[in-house]
Amino acid sequence: MTATNEPADPAPAWAEAQFGPHRFYAGEGGGSAELRGARFEAADLRGARFTDCDLTGVTIRDGWLVNVSISGYLSNVTVNGVDVTDFVGAELDRRHPERVQFREGQTADDVRAIWDTIERLWAQALERAARLPAPALMQQVNEEWSFAQTLRHLVFITDAWASRTVLDEELPYHALGLPQSWYPDADADALGIDLTAQPGYAEILAARADRMAVMRRKPGTAVPALARSRLPG
Repeated sequence: MTATNEPADPAPAWAEAQFGPHRFYAGEGGGSAELRGARFEAADLRGARFTDCDLTGVTIRDGWLVNVSISGYLSNVTVNGVDVTDFVGAELDRRHPERVQFREGQTADDVRAIWDTIERLWAQALERAARLPAPALMQQVNEEWSFAQTLRHLVFITDAWASRTVLDEELPYHALGLPQSWYPDADADALGIDLTAQPGYAEILAARADRMAVMRRKPGTAVPALARSRLPG
């Protein structure tokens, strides 16, 4: 590996609006920067993991990509000379047609309809989860969050985006909410979040249901405000 001093491209204009203050962004003062501009030549990177990393401008030449899994925001991604971005997007739209509805919604009524879809999809997910043995709901696979942890994280996200950012509530955070894994313990504690908590699944479901109901309880404020805050389709 060799390092260069080449400056990284500036953060894209959509980054802050897309991810907001509660989403990790590795550019411009956020995250670890010691590998910015690094070069890896004839390096063995088998089994490496990149989580919440900014890979803008990365070039891989003559690499072996076998059994590789990539997820995230894609734009101008070229594989062997072919830009696969539109192909991936179209295939995801085919598998999940609700993506088109989410992407094209602009008005408050559109966002209300989107929320109907979200509630329907989550009801289906919870129904499937209910058929699993209880330990499976708390089990992590491949270092990813368990289903229960995912629900707790969505409680935090609802508090951060809908209640704090849109509704401007000063300290709306549920103690059982789960921030991103990199979130500093001291910051979570300042928000009243107990990172050591081990709530039962029923308690997690109750917290999640209450946070989802925020959109229904305050349709005149939360949903239209979220519609105005959306990026152009």
